[in-house]
Amino acid sequence: MSSAFDVIVVGSGAGGAAAASQLASVGVRVLLLEKGKRLPMDGSTLDVRKVVHDGRFKSREVWRDGRGRALVPEEYFNLGGKTKWYGAALFRFGRHEFAADAHHQALGWPISYDDYAPYYERAERRLDVKTFDCEADLADILDRVERRSQWQHAPMPMGLARTIRLNSIEARHFDGFASIKRLKSDAETAFLSNAERLTIRTDANVVDLVGARDDARQIVGVRLADGETLLANHVVLAAGALHSPRLLARHLRAAKLDSSLPAAATVGRNLKLHLLTAVLAFSTSRKTDLIRKTTVLTHPAVPHSSVQPLGFDGEMLGTLIPGFVPRKIADALGQRAYGFFLQTEDGSHADNRVEPGVDGAPSRFDYDAARTPAALSEHRRLVRNFVASLMRAGYPAASKRIGRGGTAHACGTLVTGSDPHRSVVDPSGRVHGMQGLYVADGSVLPRSSRVNPSLTIYAWGLRLAELLAASIHANGRSAAVGTEAEHEAAH
Repeated sequence: MSSAFDVIVVGSGAGGAAAASQLASVGVRVLLLEKGKRLPMDGSTLDVRKVVHDGRFKSREVWRDGRGRALVPEEYFNLGGKTKWYGAALFRFGRHEFAADAHHQALGWPISYDDYAPYYERAERRLDVKTFDCEADLADILDRVERRSQWQHAPMPMGLARTIRLNSIEARHFDGFASIKRLKSDAETAFLSNAERLTIRTDANVVDLVGARDDARQIVGVRLADGETLLANHVVLAAGALHSPRLLARHLRAAKLDSSLPAAATVGRNLKLHLLTAVLAFSTSRKTDLIRKTTVLTHPAVPHSSVQPLGFDGEMLGTLIPGFVPRKIADALGQRAYGFFLQTEDGSHADNRVEPGVDGAPSRFDYDAARTPAALSEHRRLVRNFVASLMRAGYPAASKRIGRGGTAHACGTLVTGSDPHRSVVDPSGRVHGMQGLYVADGSVLPRSSRVNPSLTIYAWGLRLAELLAASIHANGRSAAVGTEAEHEAAH
């Protein structure tokens, strides 16, 4: 058995898809490995019962929290990763969000906004980012709220096709559902579906990194759950902020590098999730807006926070009403409600972390928002302020905090930085102290910002790919080709 790839990319979400597509486009031989399958195109990914009530497409992996209690994070394993399910909001981080903010416990980036801007532009073109007009029901809510407060709104950059308005099922079910008509700019649709010279394998569960026989700091491939070993000169981790650190931590532990490699102490730490709360605003009239998620609201009193409408229709909003409410009443309330998604940037704390389990034990997911008190305090002010603003505008409102299982925006666990004692990944995307190992997913983000991180992860993947491709071409391609005996000797 042999492999003839320059680069293996592990994971097909935003960062992995962007990196793999970009590398392949300039002649680099890329193998993209995805743990899950391609999603079905039979309409089941738009079915509220199957997606929401049955949770058919979610991971069922059980973790343990900091107190040893069972926890199932909201993760997805499928081609395109979580981007197939996300709400298509594609924001840039603000210029100031590349700098450190000590009071908020926010780390700084090792690169500037200006360094990043060209990759934002490329990602926006590939994802066909655009804005949509605010529809009548939302416009009325915004007008009433803004007349009585300092809330301000702006158009939301979206990765949706203009023609989605012609398909009411897709238009009402893009936020939290996977499109079957390719009307959402997810990682598969925008980066993988038309990628040439890119080899994609699904159902490929990577469980270990493979180190060179004479130096475990040099990564030469990966090992799958079925025992198959695949070799390449470069491996790019893009399995997500909960999963990439586990792969790296397992390798460092097995190779006894966890006590000697400076970056090892930071692996899995600085987990960020965003502090999240859902708010339902009720009225006496039925809400008929088709595309609801078109606007972002901000307020000067909560500068690390934002508010977005949920892209949910009445049927979905009804599922957010507590189960003790009779279904007919819940459905009626849902039809008269508008949903909002409130998020606050959380700071970085070393004790907020993920760790792989030992000897078959569940992995550890230890996160406590109280460890970043400035962020927690601001989020509480955010919820109070917004709910009060809705009430003054004539919209009774109820809020529900989204718990630790809400990992859609997880990031920070392999943070990028210039100091190998305080970060894991260098500014080019390579793991400090390692050779041939890179990270392309949201685990590199030093800050989560007050908006969704997807576009920033796509842009990081494009930037990493450009730098890696330049290095490969400058040094001459020497694809990793190995025999079965060499596979046995590796690691």
